[in-house]
Amino acid sequence: MKRLVALFVTLLSCAGLSAQTPPSMQTPSTQMPSTQMPSTQMPSTQMPNDAVHMRAGAAKAADVGDVKVSKATGADARTVAEIVAKGPELKDRTVLVHGKVVKYTPGVMGKNWVHLRDGTGSASDGTNDVLVTTQDETKIGDVVLARGTVRTDVNLGSGYAYKVLIEEAKLQK
Repeated sequence: MKRLVALFVTLLSCAGLSAQTPPSMQTPSTQMPSTQMPSTQMPSTQMPNDAVHMRAGAAKAADVGDVKVSKATGADARTVAEIVAKGPELKDRTVLVHGKVVKYTPGVMGKNWVHLRDGTGSASDGTNDVLVTTQDETKIGDVVLARGTVRTDVNLGSGYAYKVLIEEAKLQK
C-alpha cells in the first residue's frame, strides 16, 4: 500500500499537482504532532469546506487570455457558472457545456482531467471553472463541447475534493 501511495504522489507531482502523505501512511519519524500541523494541511478525516480547498490540488490553469465562448444549445445545455452554482440540483444529470480548455492533465487514475471555462462565473467564488473527466484527448486552448454526468461532493483523498465536477464526458471539437 505504501508503494501505491508513493507512486500516486509521484504521478501527481509529475503532472504539476501536489499531495500530502496521509498521516496513516507516515512513519513515526515523519509524523508531525497535530499541534505542529501546518495550517494548510487538514487532518485526513476532515473534508475541506471552503471554495479553495473544495477545488484543491491543481496547479494554476494556463493563461489562455479572455475567455468568451457561446453557450451550448439544447435541453441539457448549461454554462460553467450554472453547473458550478446549481451542482446539487444537477447531481447525476447529464449536462452539455461549451468551453475553452484552460488546463489538461492526461492519464491520471485512468482518466484525462480537463478544466473548462466559458467566460461565465467569477474567479473569486470559483464559479468560472469546471473540472471534467474524460477518456478523450484535447489540449490547452481547444474549444470543446463536453457532455457528461454532474457529480457533487467528490473526495478523491489526499486533499483532492470537488464540490462539482462532470464525469465520463465525451468531448467534441
